[in-house]
Amino acid sequence: MTTVPPKYTAFQGFDALFHNTEVMMSNGVNILSEAIALSAIENIAKYLPRAVADGSDLEAREHVAYASTMAGITMQLTSTTAQHSMEHSMSAYHHNLPHGAGLIMISVEFARFFIEKHACDEQFIKMAKAMGISNADKPEDFITALLNLQKECGVDNLKMSDYGIDRSECMALAKGARSMQGGLFLANPCEMTDDDCAGVFEKAYR
Repeated sequence: MTTVPPKYTAFQGFDALFHNTEVMMSNGVNILSEAIALSAIENIAKYLPRAVADGSDLEAREHVAYASTMAGITMQLTSTTAQHSMEHSMSAYHHNLPHGAGLIMISVEFARFFIEKHACDEQFIKMAKAMGISNADKPEDFITALLNLQKECGVDNLKMSDYGIDRSECMALAKGARSMQGGLFLANPCEMTDDDCAGVFEKAYR
């Protein structure tokens, strides 16, 4: 892992993060998957910036590897959500888009959709605390923590347009997400229609 380039370290680290944040948001989260997911989220938030900055930092690599391994476990205990369906649609149509990069691009607006619906407010607060905002008391604190981590890892300026995605594709991407992995939509904390999904793509588009 020490030779993985910084940007791919970030992309893979955020993929592990979102596996665990999606478990926390899922309507099937349980006492075991939540405990593991929060531990993984805490380790990624603390150590991923170090791993990105210095690939030879073995302590950071170990903690990120732990969190990545836990992502494989939590997704067996509790399904991930439509965030992964949506990204798989993006990279299915645009093969040069790294999976983790696509997840990062839509992550803020995907979370904001459920925050505005008040679908799982307490879960967002728990995640914000795990990511270092110890006094978090509102779901929007998770957005703050997520944006801070993206900036620390140098992935806060990713653009769909840089990978050939056009704004006109938003509905096609939404329908593709449901047709490819519609089951993950069932794990969302509230209903998300094709129009809702396209709206997330639209708001995240740059």
